[in-house]
Amino acid sequence: MEQTEEKFLVSLLEKDPELKKYYQEHLELEDKLHSYQEKPYLTTEEQIERKKLQKRKLIGKDKIMEILKKYRQH
Repeated sequence: MEQTEEKFLVSLLEKDPELKKYYQEHLELEDKLHSYQEKPYLTTEEQIERKKLQKRKLIGKDKIMEILKKYRQH
């Protein structure tokens, strides 16, 4: 996410609880995914879990972008 876009997002967090929820989840998923990147080897279960987390993160990011688009249009 670009720095200006992130600043815009952060400025809206207190106004929009849904946006805040998705953003917090996004940060949590980022942390979890980072922990998998630290490992030299992932088990099959860890690889599956990592893929699930990546998909959830992407879905959440899409939701965030939809919400931001609505604010930009107004």
